[in-house]
Amino acid sequence: MERTLIILKPDAMQRAIAGEIITRFEKVGLKIVAAKIVRPSKEEYYHHYETIGKMVSRRGRAAFDVTLEFMQEGPVMAMVLEGIEAVSLVRKMVGETEPKSANPGTIRGDFSHISFSFANTRGISIPNLIHASGDAEEAKQEIAHWFKDEEIFEYETVHDKFTQGKK
Repeated sequence: MERTLIILKPDAMQRAIAGEIITRFEKVGLKIVAAKIVRPSKEEYYHHYETIGKMVSRRGRAAFDVTLEFMQEGPVMAMVLEGIEAVSLVRKMVGETEPKSANPGTIRGDFSHISFSFANTRGISIPNLIHASGDAEEAKQEIAHWFKDEEIFEYETVHDKFTQGKK
C-alpha cells in the first residue's frame, strides 16, 4: 500500500471543515494511519516547503514567504493516508493548487475559489485548504518529517477487502 501526507491548512481548521474533508478520503477507501494537530515552527515549515518541496525554485521567494506566514496563522492537522496509488488519488481529489481552477467535486473546487492573481495583488498566500504530497518520493520525505515511526499505525478495517484488494 502507498502512503501520502496531507495537511489541513489553517484556513480549513479555522473554517471548521476538517471533518468534511476527512470524510471524503475515508469514503473513497483511504485509511488514516496517522493524524495529529500541530502548530509547527517557521523552521519546520521551511524544511517542509523548501528542503523537501523546493518551493523557492519552483514558485519564487515571495510566494514562499507569504506561504510560511499564512501557515503560522493557526494550527494544522497533519495526516498520513494509505491506499492503492494513494498519492495520485489524493491529488485528484484535492484539485488544482489554484482554487479558481479546481474542478467542482474536488476539495478545493467545492470549498474555495480565490485565484493566484487575487492573492498576488494583495501580497497574500492563497488559502487553498490542504497540502497533498506531489509524488511518492516527496510523500516518503514529508511523512518522515512530520511523523515518527511509532506515530504511524497498521491496522485492518472491515473495508480493506473492497478498498485495498485484501482477501
